[in-house]
Parts: sequence; C-alpha cells; structure tokens
Amino acid sequence: MNFRFVRPSRRARASIKTLTGIALVCALAACGAGRDANAPTAENLAAPLDDYLAQRGDICLAMFDWPIDLTEAEAGAGARHAIQFPVMEQLGLVHSTIVSVPKSTENPDGAVKRFELTDAGRKFYKPHPHATQGAEHANDLCVAHLKREQIVDVKVDATNAQHPLAVVSYTYQIDTAPWMQDADAQRVFPMIARIANGAGGKLQLRQGFTRGDKGWVAQTGPV
Repeated sequence: MNFRFVRPSRRARASIKTLTGIALVCALAACGAGRDANAPTAENLAAPLDDYLAQRGDICLAMFDWPIDLTEAEAGAGARHAIQFPVMEQLGLVHSTIVSVPKSTENPDGAVKRFELTDAGRKFYKPHPHATQGAEHANDLCVAHLKREQIVDVKVDATNAQHPLAVVSYTYQIDTAPWMQDADAQRVFPMIARIANGAGGKLQLRQGFTRGDKGWVAQTGPV
C-alpha cells in the first residue's frame, strides 16, 4: 500500500502552531501548580529565612545580666570586658563604680569595678532568649539586626529522607546601632564591624534548616 504525504494548508499550519503554543503554556502552568512547596529551593526557603531573621536576626554581645563586675584579675589579663567596657563608658552606654567585695585571688584588694547600663545603653538591651553553660538568659545587649538580601546557594543533606537538612547561604542588609560607627567601638568589637562592613553582598552568611512536618524550620547553632 502506498502513502502520499499531503502538506497542510497555510491556515491549517497556523492552527497547529496556535494549539501547540496553548499546550505548552498549559504544561508550564501545570508544572507551576504542581511545584513541591517543601522542595529545598531558594524560593521555598526565602520565607522561613525571613521569619527566622525577623525573630532571631539580632546580633548581640553576650552581655546578658547587668550589672557586670570586672575583677582585678580580669582587668590585669586584658579580658574582653576590660577592653570593651571603657570604650562603652566613653560612648555613654555604661557607667562604672568601685564596689567593695571580700578579698580573694581575683580581687586581692577587695574591690571590683561594677558596670551598669545608662539610659542610652538600655535602649539596646532587649529580649533575646539564649542558653549558655546550662543557664537561661532572657535578654542581651544587641547592636545590629539582619535582613535577607538574596539567597545565593542551597546545599542539601538528604541522608535522612524524612527530615532532610538544608544550608542556605545568603547576602544581607544590616541595621547597626549608631554608636557602632565609632572607630573605637569597631576596634573593640571587630566581629560586629566585619559583619557590618560585609553587608550588601560583600559577605555571605549561612543558616541551617531542617524539614519538619510543617515545613522548613531554622536550626540554632553553627552550620
């Protein structure tokens, strides 16, 4: 039996192109509608990251409970409070007094330098729950707040198929306390200064997530 190919008319060819275009659009729409909302993509992790930063995006100094005493031993050893507190006092954030205490190895003269927050300093002392060395702290002295600029990478560990892990690398914007513009403040808080100077795409931060029953949940701790 012989077959002869008949070329469609111009009108028929136009109709075929139109139908093909409609089919393609419908296929793409179906693809979007069927997108897995729990897939470890930048699009799906953007909202959980924003929620996390809104709640936990403060950068704080681990100065939980005030007043804070500086012992003679700490002052002599150049401990971080011995370096940071004089600058903070110069900036009007804390004030100090000499307080008598029992003599000890740390305080052979029987005195400590006690630092308390001023009204200006208390503006930066805010709720920031944190657990350290078995102790719970409700507040901290916070000097900056982060917001997501752009997610640039997502790495996935699917070893646990039920609860995979995702590490999000992102650039950020930062709102810092005005006094962190001071050169001495940046000198005694170098990590804060580095993070502040890395905003706008110069530096990337990372945040870990695990997928739970209700979606992606941020993890605490380093990743």
